[in-house]
Amino acid sequence: MSLPPNAVVSSQYRPSSPHSYDPKIGLIGCGGITVEHLSAYRSAKFRVVALCDVVLERARQRAAQFFPDAAVYSDYRKLLDDQSIEVVDITTHPVERLPIIEAALLSGKHVLSQKPFVLDLEQGQRLVELAEQTSRNLAVNQNGRWAPHFSFARHLVNEGTLGEIFAAHLGCHWDHRWVAGTPFEDIKHLILYDYAIHWFDIVRTFFPGKQVKRVFASTSRLPNQALRPPLLAQSVLEFEDAQASLIFDAGVSFGQFDQTMLAGTLGTLVSRGPNIQEQSLTVETAAGPWSPVLQGKWFPDGFHGTMGELLCAIEEGRESSISARDNLQSLALCFAAVASAEQGQPVVPGSILRLPS
Repeated sequence: MSLPPNAVVSSQYRPSSPHSYDPKIGLIGCGGITVEHLSAYRSAKFRVVALCDVVLERARQRAAQFFPDAAVYSDYRKLLDDQSIEVVDITTHPVERLPIIEAALLSGKHVLSQKPFVLDLEQGQRLVELAEQTSRNLAVNQNGRWAPHFSFARHLVNEGTLGEIFAAHLGCHWDHRWVAGTPFEDIKHLILYDYAIHWFDIVRTFFPGKQVKRVFASTSRLPNQALRPPLLAQSVLEFEDAQASLIFDAGVSFGQFDQTMLAGTLGTLVSRGPNIQEQSLTVETAAGPWSPVLQGKWFPDGFHGTMGELLCAIEEGRESSISARDNLQSLALCFAAVASAEQGQPVVPGSILRLPS
């Protein structure tokens, strides 16, 4: 595939919607991030008919803002009792989410789970098996895969345009100190786990068929840092014939930027911007450099992407590309990185079954 200069890319990398499958959808958990979920679903014309939150007023507010005709509940069991609802989006925190996912599958619903999927790989495997037993599709909301620059890069990798990828280096340099005083401040590995799970998942998609041999990670604190979780984190992933690095500087007040570099045997891709929402991308192969014009933004397009992929998978009778089974591999990388930061030595992915506390 030769790359024409200044071409406008095809719509392949954009979020998809099913052709004719139009199920009723229920949302369980109406926290702050669900503004992005519901905004994307409304734009995509997905049918959200019910919302649930333990604080009923939150469910009412979300319904009024996005889907005024939706039913509202404070007990998720009542939402699951509605047999006309085929798909549920579960956005609660991991500990509370586990029994809700199980109940949803047993009630015959397809499930989109918020990330991180689980805190224990064995519990995750049990849910994967339950989904198989109930013939339901269980997917994980790894919405970063549909950030335009990441999605475009995935398509180029899958098409072979860049050849075989042997290096991927991703860096985020931003200010995450907005979490001060929120429950997020109580997460010890806020950056390496809660934030970086997107990047552990995304980097896997750049190396199809390759297995990470070892993970080495570390964390540090900013000078005079008051926030409890370390705001500096890094991880190196070792393959048999490739390498990847993830760098997170979460205390950058000025000159923030975000970048991705993929090097393959046939070409190189570089994406860079002031944040994860605004990216400029350049591809260079033997045909010369190419700077495609990207459309969309991670928020809210990523949330259209995940729900759309789940609905397309259900319509087509296949497992989704963001299945819980696949996501366990991303979690294995993340858990290994956290363990490595704790132990100060490389860790083999899959050897750490639970998120280190």
